[in-house]
Amino acid sequence: MAKSAAGKWVSRVGSSGGGKAYKKTRPSNYYGALVLIVVLGLIAAVYSRYEYQHPGVAAAGTPPAIGTTWYAALSIEACGKTLPFLNTDPAYKGGFVVQPANVIKISPVSAADSGNNATLSQFAAEYPGLIASSTQLAIPNANGVANAATTYKNGQTCPSTSKYPGQAGQISYAYWTTFGQKKPVITTNPSSIKFAQYLRVTMAFDPQGVTPKAPQQSTVNAMFAAVQSPTTTVGVTTPTTKPATTSSVKGSTTSVPSTATTVPSSATTTKTTTKNSTTTTSAG
Repeated sequence: MAKSAAGKWVSRVGSSGGGKAYKKTRPSNYYGALVLIVVLGLIAAVYSRYEYQHPGVAAAGTPPAIGTTWYAALSIEACGKTLPFLNTDPAYKGGFVVQPANVIKISPVSAADSGNNATLSQFAAEYPGLIASSTQLAIPNANGVANAATTYKNGQTCPSTSKYPGQAGQISYAYWTTFGQKKPVITTNPSSIKFAQYLRVTMAFDPQGVTPKAPQQSTVNAMFAAVQSPTTTVGVTTPTTKPATTSSVKGSTTSVPSTATTVPSSATTTKTTTKNSTTTTSAG
């Protein structure tokens, strides 16, 4: 059936999106909406950029804040063996400073290592040569350079001289947030471990099912000593077995077992000399 003139006019109006009055007002509304979208987009972009450049502002109340000083105890083990302490660098000015006995001083200096960014992953990123990820654990040498002998990857087997000869190991991180905590929380993601005061943490490469050991008592003692005397360097020995010491008393020899004891730096030493023997006494 042929359409009437009125019908054709209605069809044209419908296809154009409205009547003549609407068609005249559409351009201003249309472009006004575009301008509004552009303005809102610019505002969102500027705000996002500000948040990215100032992450500390959004998390200003999240500890540890810049200026805070905390201490944590660290241990590193591979195939059941505790590895030597990391080298210290007292001159380092970053947010994480390794002190004697694997005590970590957490003192954020920027948004990068404060608040929720104060993680084990960030500590590893700041320590020269140290790599800690979900697939690799690399402990540097004394010069902060990668060391193949202490670089471990998931699936690598433990040496024949280790506690778990021939067994495949995997990277894991265990941590204890309180001293009453018997079993550690174990994860493969170092970024999920946020530092806290007195945190104990162990980086490990062990066979599946092995629970990493907590940091040794000498490290914990040094951590408490650092808290009590933050400006004092506490001297401790590396995690090795010390031979028994001997003291001679006029022809006889007595073996005295060596014990790990934290001695404050303020200790004084007095020496008393007798006719045939010398006695050393530590006071303090």
